[in-house]
Amino acid sequence: MGAEKGSAAALLPIGIFLVIFLGSGIVTGDFYAMPAIVAFLIALLAAFLQHREIGFQEKIGIVSRGVGDENIITMCLIFLSAGAFSGAVTAAGGVESTVNLGLSVMPPHVAVAGLFVIGCFISVSMGTSMGTIAALAPIAAGISEKTGFAMSVCIAAVVCGAMFGDNLSMISDTTIAAVKTQGCEMKDKFRENFRIVLPAALVTVVLFWIVTRDGSYEMTGALPYNAWQVLPYVLVLVGALIGINVFVVLVTGTVTSLVIGVATGSLAVGEMFSAVGEGVTGMYDITVISIVVAGIVSLVREYGGIQFILGLIRKSIRGKRGAEAGIAGLALLVDLCTANNTVAIVMAGPIAKEISEEFQVLPRRSASLLDIFTSVGQGLIPYGAQLLSAASLTGLTPFEIIPHLYYPVLMAVSAVLFIIFRKSRIEG
Repeated sequence: MGAEKGSAAALLPIGIFLVIFLGSGIVTGDFYAMPAIVAFLIALLAAFLQHREIGFQEKIGIVSRGVGDENIITMCLIFLSAGAFSGAVTAAGGVESTVNLGLSVMPPHVAVAGLFVIGCFISVSMGTSMGTIAALAPIAAGISEKTGFAMSVCIAAVVCGAMFGDNLSMISDTTIAAVKTQGCEMKDKFRENFRIVLPAALVTVVLFWIVTRDGSYEMTGALPYNAWQVLPYVLVLVGALIGINVFVVLVTGTVTSLVIGVATGSLAVGEMFSAVGEGVTGMYDITVISIVVAGIVSLVREYGGIQFILGLIRKSIRGKRGAEAGIAGLALLVDLCTANNTVAIVMAGPIAKEISEEFQVLPRRSASLLDIFTSVGQGLIPYGAQLLSAASLTGLTPFEIIPHLYYPVLMAVSAVLFIIFRKSRIEG
């Protein structure tokens, strides 16, 4: 349908979504006042109203083919499977045991730097930044009270650690979305991603240590943990790293969590299915959003919108470095507009895929850039769920936390340096 040069008008549904979603946030002061799914449904309706020469049934067919794409279906199933594991391991006491284990072995003089490291481990294992912040925020508050360090520094360490795993975890919805939209293997994306963000993480540890090196704390309460309850996280992490199918990994982790939960008395037999169900329902929003966005993108592509964007990008970039910079900028911009890094990846993914194919950027690298730069935006915007949650749990404002969010900034710097100094042999 779309002409060779594409059509700017085809992007109208995306523009409508941004106006409605951002407009409601600006007017009300709450960027979550307008549910993203409602804004996307309005955008989908606008897409259906365009190009009257195409019949309604034909448009339904276009949307159905987009939604029925193998990558979209697989992504949605993984979302639900990841939710099942999260619900099971949380109900079985895995989160609490993992947190307490980390605190039990952490030297007192590196309390805040240790919070960042623990946050990294938990977020990589859980695959959720929000869950990590919720689990560690109370600990951060306790460390702040015992050491006298500013609450903003302690909770910033937690947020930084949470964003490390949100970007890197094998079961994070952002990783799933990035991998599936770019068509690469999770283990390949992880390796590419890890070597880019590792320098940023190491520098972040040093910065938090320098800022807080003169303090210490002593936990007066007990920190009970059960090593068996930590096992599901280890199984999921190791299984994913060695390349076992993600469904097998998640199902194994879920079943192991339930068995351990019942065996340790943390979970009653009658609560097993409800725990899994709660985890699955927690992923409904992003699953439905992914389906609706796939429908919008399929119509936008049919009308020539994707082709129009690619035309603009081609005029401003030269070679692989330019293409990678274009993907990075696109990911960051969409996240700033949507305040949701998973939604941003789902929206920007098809365009990034077109760019990577045009300029021969490896899928694992385009997936890494998508995930990294949406996480950079999500970890810094004051109206993002992560900072709003961290602020509400500690009685701060997002703007008090932002000055200490070293990791997202360093992650962006590291990624830009990798783009600039990319070696040709890596691309081969």
